[in-house]
Parts: sequence; structure tokens; C-alpha cells
Amino acid sequence: MAKLRSYAQGEWVEGSGKATDLVHAVTGAHIAEATSEGLDFKGMLDYARNVGNPKLRAMTFHERARMLKEMAKYLMERKEEFYTLSEATGATKTDSWIDIEGGIGTFFAYSSKGRREFPNETFFMEGAVEPLSKDNTFVGRHICVPLEGTAVHINAFNFPCWGMLEKLAPTFLGGMPAIVKPATITSYLTEGMVRAMIESGIIPEGALQLIVGGTGDLLDHVTGQDVVTFTGSATTGRKLKAGRAIVENSVRYNQEADSLNFSMLGPESTPGTEEFDLFVKEVVREMTVKAGQKCTAIRRTIVPEPMVDDVIRAISKRLGGVKVGDPRADGIRMGPLVGKSQVTDVRANLESLKNGSEIVYGDPDNFDIAAGDKAKGAFFPPTLLYCDSPTTADGPHQIEAFGPVNTVMPYSSVEEAIELAKLGRGSLVGSLFTSSDDVARDVVLGTASHHGRIMIIDRTSAKASTGHGSPLPGLVHGGPGRAGGGEELGGSRSALHYMQRTALQGSPTTLTHVSNEWIKGAAQPSDRVHPFRKYFDELDIGETLITHRRTVTEADIVNFAGISGDFFYAHMDDVAAKDSLFEKRVAHGYFVLSAAAGLFVDPGPGPVMANYGLDNLRFTKPVYVGDTIQARLTCKQKTAKETPPDAVPQGVVAWDVEVTNQEQEPVAVYTILTLVKRRVEANDPDANDAPAGVGDNPRAPETREPVAADKPVETV
Repeated sequence: MAKLRSYAQGEWVEGSGKATDLVHAVTGAHIAEATSEGLDFKGMLDYARNVGNPKLRAMTFHERARMLKEMAKYLMERKEEFYTLSEATGATKTDSWIDIEGGIGTFFAYSSKGRREFPNETFFMEGAVEPLSKDNTFVGRHICVPLEGTAVHINAFNFPCWGMLEKLAPTFLGGMPAIVKPATITSYLTEGMVRAMIESGIIPEGALQLIVGGTGDLLDHVTGQDVVTFTGSATTGRKLKAGRAIVENSVRYNQEADSLNFSMLGPESTPGTEEFDLFVKEVVREMTVKAGQKCTAIRRTIVPEPMVDDVIRAISKRLGGVKVGDPRADGIRMGPLVGKSQVTDVRANLESLKNGSEIVYGDPDNFDIAAGDKAKGAFFPPTLLYCDSPTTADGPHQIEAFGPVNTVMPYSSVEEAIELAKLGRGSLVGSLFTSSDDVARDVVLGTASHHGRIMIIDRTSAKASTGHGSPLPGLVHGGPGRAGGGEELGGSRSALHYMQRTALQGSPTTLTHVSNEWIKGAAQPSDRVHPFRKYFDELDIGETLITHRRTVTEADIVNFAGISGDFFYAHMDDVAAKDSLFEKRVAHGYFVLSAAAGLFVDPGPGPVMANYGLDNLRFTKPVYVGDTIQARLTCKQKTAKETPPDAVPQGVVAWDVEVTNQEQEPVAVYTILTLVKRRVEANDPDANDAPAGVGDNPRAPETREPVAADKPVETV
């Protein structure tokens, strides 16, 4: 029998001692064995910290993002290997798609976020500058840098690929290496994907290690520079979180636990409405996808009391059309659980749920499968229960059968429905099917404190919906209370989870030098060469142009009104303007912007290719006839863009602009963006790498990869 290997300290290592037999979920055949006995767990942590961490920390966000993209493309090319391995988990083709391509999709998504939302730096400057002195010579700002340890990811059995990749994406983007420990029962699939990742040569040495089997004394050696993440049962999670080293060293710990998620039908969505049908379809889908083995699956179905019988009939009818069996056979929509141990666990929890609830569909003692051997496979039928007193019964709100099991419960008012939703003591996700925006508002405001995500569906959003059980890279995946209190996903926030946020205090000039982003009050050197005559590479952060002046006339205002079509009374009507907050006629704000551009733009052909946009515009003081304006243009930030081989190398320069009047009072402040040519050649291997001190801009026109086609990415 094949023995799986761990990947530790740069080598594939076969464990010693007693191993765990791994079996095929459909056939019951033994397929491999796994053990981690004999691994040097402390050595793995040291190797990650001393080898992998420095390499990742030395990379910029953009380099890490490109690494994620290349790895995603590589894994996609080898996806058929993973589909073959996934068959042994009992997954249908759709289940495997969610796990494999959905997981790979998180790498694509975080690659795009890394290039859009982070600078091309090894660090991230967060938030606005905080003034700390009246004369602005002492200011503060926050810097985020990668921690100098490693991330330990302990994952669940139900999504061997997605569960790993959705954690690795923000970890790598944040600049930390990882040690991955998948659940042993399906570790053969994780091992296959990790093997491919190592073979690719795309990630740095020491960035990724794999433990197949138990964690041994690994968590006894974690430090305050490490991060531990856990996905699985709340009971196991609490034990890990209370570990001595984790407590004593204040180790960052992120938990995503199974939860009793709800789906609610609005009181106005009666049988025959589109929302009713959509609700029934979603409940059944969440019961049967991955055989209900998802921490985001619907466990509690909350419906208006008058519609209970209609809902149960509709769900039962739809479940009756779900063929259970060997996923390799045609027409099978639900496969087995991952193993016989899970069948035992789900059955035990179902028995507990029957205290206070009754089974209204399904019978674990008497069911048929459409393909395969029921005795050998880990099959379990979709099972629907009904609890007629959900406000007093504890079972449906405390016991989770981690399989195709769901409980219907009635409510008499929206207020009662909200209270039922909250009885789960914290969930990953809730969903509401309603055509009433008033009901949607009440339910969201009433339940959001107890849920990490809430999906609201009506007939207009259903077609585009990603589904109740589908966390997405840009949104939070986690929840309060029983759900663990963590956030595995959530866009840039999840990458920052692997970084230390540190407050910096100093002079504007010093913090500008540290951050490579000009701060007001910092030095503003000037040059006899107009900044628009300089290539991207020649511009210095803080370089400033002070323009000549221009006096605004009544003719300017009248002419601009004629050109723009803006005849607003404050610009054109002396009498009306006198009674306004301006007290007399004022120039158009957009005329001020246009006039300022005329002051600072160099008109001749040069390195500046185009005006790229304008951010954070504020008109701070009115400009009247006879006022004299002047502009100050300062190079605030530079972002080198990835350039195709046949394109002109270029970058985005953000200019801080301040327009003042004759009293030196600001009348307009904003940031203008320009595309500027770079001096590097298009075929220069460094053309795609920004020099030190270059930031990013979220408006950069780069191609965004899809999450993973047009299907939802399910959770573990």
C-alpha cells in the first residue's frame, strides 16, 4: 500500500510508526496510508522562519502577486490530475470543481488584489497621516510589515484543495511561508496538489511545507511571530486555541468552525412566487452539494408558520429527484460522505436531533442508491427534519449533523424569525429569500451581529447569485461566536492578518523617505526642468512645481458656462448668488481645475502619455471674480506598471495638487494621475518590476482573472 509523504525542510519524507489507512469513499478500498511520526516539527518551523520567510519578505507585493498568478496557471494546467484523485473523496464533478478550480481561483483573485490594492513594496502604508503637532513637523502613520515567523494552517477534510489554497493566497501575498496540515482522511488529494506546487519551482524554497498525519508537538514551538489558523469543529478549535505556547506567546490564531447556518423565507414569499421556488432550490442544493459536508451549508430552515407544509412538500419533492450513488456514474447528483467514520458521526448527531424534532423526509436505515455498493461506500441519504417548537428546543440550535441533514422550523413574526436566526450562537452565513426590501432591512440589522455573511436573494439577483454557501475572496469568510470569530478571507484585510501593524511617528520628510509616498509638510525640492519633461524613472518623490499665477475674470466664468452648459445660479445670477452661502457670484469649481491644469501642464510632446484620472477632489474655498489662483504640483507616488513585450514601458504617477488664492489659502486640493513613459526597454527583464519606492494605484488597468469561471466557490 502506498504511503503518503510529508514535505519537510525541502525534502519529501516518509513517516515512520503506525499509519492511518485511507480508504475510497465510494468503494471502501484502501488507497494509501499516512503518518507523520518521525518528523522534526520544531525543525520545520525553524526552516520556514529562516529559509522561506526571508525570501518572501524580500519580495514586493507585486512580485508575490505575480507568483500567485503563475502558480494558479500552472495548477490549472494540471487540474485533471487532481480531479482523478478527488474521485476517492466521494465528490461529484461539481463538488470537485468547487474544491479544485474554486481553490485555484482564489490565487487568481488575490493576484489581482495584490497588484491593485497594495504597493510594489515589501511593506504597506495603512490609513491617512495623523497630524501630531500644530506646526505639522511631527506626524504619525501606520506601516504593515510581514511577520518573521510562519503560518501553520490546520485544515478540514471536506475541501482538501480549496481549504488549503484559500489560506495560502493571503498568506503568501502577506509575505509569510506556511506549513499545511490537511485532515488525514482526505490528505492524499492535498498531497497531490502540494507535490505539483513544489515541482513547479514557482514558489521560493521554504515557502511551503506539508504534514501528512498528526501535528505532533508542532504547536508547542510556535512563537509570537507565527500565525495559526484552524478550520474544523469548534471543540477541536477551542483545544488548540488554549495551547500553552499559543496563550503564552500571544500567537495570532484564526478559527473558522462549523456553524448552524440559517436560510429564511420572507413572509410575503408565498408558494407560487419566484422567491419561494428559489428558496426551495437553494435549500436542496445546500443539503446535497458535497453531501452537505460544508461548514456553510444550511442547517436551519426558517419559514413562516402558515407555509410549513408547503415548504416541506416542495423540499421533499425536489430531494426525491436527487440521485445518490457513485459520482462516476451518469446522473448522480450526490455522492457519499468522505468515510464510514463520518457516517457514524452524522448518524449519532441525527439521533440527538430527533429529540425535539421529527424526520419528515429520508431514512438512514432504509434508502436506495442509484449506483455503487451501499455496504462498502460511505453513503447517507438526504434527511429533512421538522421542529415545531424552535424557540424552546435546543437541539437544532446546538447540534450539527455534518452531512445532508437540515431542520425546518416555523416563525410567527419577522421578530421571532430574527431571534431564531440568532439562537445558533454565531454562524458563518445566513440567507434570506424575500421580495420585500423592508423585511431585508429588518433581518439584516437584526441578525448581522451574529453572522459573518448574509446573502439576500430576490428574483432580480438570483441569476447572478453565487449561492448561500459560497464565500468569495473579496468578502469575509468567518463569523462570530460558535463560528470561531475569525476571518479567513476578506480581500486585503486577510493578507494584513499575516503582517504586523506598527505606528510610526516622525517628521513628514522622514516618513516620506520611509514610505516613498509624499506627506504634506515634507521637503519639496524643485528643478529647472519641468516635471512633465521627465521620464517616470527620473522623477523624485516630493519633486514640486510652483506655477505662475492667473487672475479670474467675469469673462472666464461666462465663457466656461457657455462651453460646459453649466449655468448654475451661483455662477451666473448676481441677485440669487447674493442670497446664497457664497454671497456673490463664484467661479465654477471645474473651471478652477481647468485653469489649474493650464498653469501646470507642459504643452509639448514628452514622456507624459495621458491624464489617467483624478482622486480625492475637494473644493475648500470659493473663487470669486478678481481672485488670483496658483497651483502647486508635487510628485506624491509612483507605480510602475506591468508592460507587455510589445507595449511602451510606463508607470502611473500620482501628483498632489493644491490650488491657492492670493491669500495663499487652498481653494482646491486633489490628486491627479498621469501615465508616464519609462526609460527601460520593453524587452528589459526588469521592465515589469517597479523600483524601490514605487506604490500601487487601484485604478491600474490590468486584466482581472475570474474567481474560477461562473460558478460559486463553496466553503469548507
